[in-house]
Amino acid sequence: MLSRSSLLELPEILTLYAGDTLWAMMVFWLFCCVRRGMRTAGIALLAFGFAFAIEFSQLYQAQWLNDIRHTRLGALILGFGFKGSDLVCYTLGILMAAGADKLIAGCQKQRPQPAN
Repeated sequence: MLSRSSLLELPEILTLYAGDTLWAMMVFWLFCCVRRGMRTAGIALLAFGFAFAIEFSQLYQAQWLNDIRHTRLGALILGFGFKGSDLVCYTLGILMAAGADKLIAGCQKQRPQPAN
């Protein structure tokens, strides 16, 4: 939310796309917490499925769903209108989060185990 506020003077490209990219990274990390022990690729697939389903759900404009979208939490989770650029942001965000997860997991595997 801060990326779109007037408190920070960010380049326009970041103002437009950083929030969606960070949202997708958050979705990935939430799935990491919920599906502990699952491989990174599997978590990424879950995150892609969830993020893309949310975006495509914006094509469906039922009144009951729009009522949810007009709450703060509903707006943050469901959004309002379909945009193809959001799918690009979600893809980049999930790939960056998955890359960081692999990097962190790789570092943990390389760390020597303490002797008992």
